[in-house]
Amino acid sequence: MEHPRVLVHTTRVPIRWGDMDAMGHVNNTVYFRYMEQARIEWLESLGYGVAVTLDEAPVIVHASCTFIVPFTYPGTVEVRTFAGKPGRSSLPTWHDLYKVGEETLYAEGTSKIVWTRPSTGKSVPLPDNIRKLVEHL
Repeated sequence: MEHPRVLVHTTRVPIRWGDMDAMGHVNNTVYFRYMEQARIEWLESLGYGVAVTLDEAPVIVHASCTFIVPFTYPGTVEVRTFAGKPGRSSLPTWHDLYKVGEETLYAEGTSKIVWTRPSTGKSVPLPDNIRKLVEHL
């Protein structure tokens, strides 16, 4: 079932030679790094840095990836990040990974973000500006 979602950010990440493994393609763990980079850049664009001294911060409670076509060096990955209907403190996100210059979907991932208070480890409500991005869904 397709979930309602909205494109919130697009980023590009170069494929490094060292991203590949003995099988001659980008190692599966690196796909999670590509998605992480896209997520961090998106949150930073909204004013949420990654400093550990923040009163409130996002954490990932679930992440997955479906590998469709293997990436290989050289190239650049385009990560399109989407957000879905928010919960009280959580936000589902999706990441579609393409190779720049192609429309072939190489991988698709998901991650669930939960907003927390690091000092207590407890969840807190999503910030209003993030909620407004997807409240219409």
